[in-house]
Amino acid sequence: MSSAYSTIRVEVEDHVATLTLNRPESRNALNTAMCGELIAAAEALAADETVHVVVIRGEGPVFCAGADLKERKDMSTAELTARRVKGFTAYAALERLPQAVIAVVHGAAFGSGCEIAGASDFILASTEAKFRYPEVGWGTIGATQRLPRMVGVRMAKELLFTGRTVEAQEAKAIGLVNHVYEPAELEARAFEMARHIAAAAPLTVRLTKRCVDQGVETTREGAMAVELLAIEENLRHSDWKRAISGFGAGAQKNA
Repeated sequence: MSSAYSTIRVEVEDHVATLTLNRPESRNALNTAMCGELIAAAEALAADETVHVVVIRGEGPVFCAGADLKERKDMSTAELTARRVKGFTAYAALERLPQAVIAVVHGAAFGSGCEIAGASDFILASTEAKFRYPEVGWGTIGATQRLPRMVGVRMAKELLFTGRTVEAQEAKAIGLVNHVYEPAELEARAFEMARHIAAAAPLTVRLTKRCVDQGVETTREGAMAVELLAIEENLRHSDWKRAISGFGAGAQKNA
């Protein structure tokens, strides 16, 4: 799968796909080519039933320093609009992945890097990770939808209006990231979690993700209907009796 790409790398092992942003010479800045390759890779991964978990990481010293401003400097307004739309499409493709998606952030995640990480299900960060939403300072608009859903409306407005840098521990405190690890242990802990999730029944993980994602966008009653339909689908397509028996035997053994 990796050979088809020039700005990213995709590797699969033990049901875990690792999607690496691979432009270290440009601090993994998001350009048009990377947008297209992220879309293509996400579509391929979504269709691959052997992939249970996707880990997104960056090659080199940072996760992603944002959009490639060198590419943008000579663009017309129409070209820049098209480029922004392609970026949005890439974020959405990652966000729509049916598998569990973990972003592993080390160093800078600025602008587009925040959006790529925010499109994941959750973020694990290095103590050296830094997050920044610089769009307002550049005279543009972005990150107005995912960020409020992660940190709340008031904190999102502060981060967007000021464009200040958020260090890893604050990012954890405000709910932007789930866990913070020392740089030397970040990837080991991330892949340990990825393998643990990958060992679960893939259908139940996918359905659980769908329930959460759809449920938060509707009423409580609507969310319960979403979950009930998922439960019914899971019962039709899984060996739930065997799973319950296995769980019961394990519980008795550990008692």
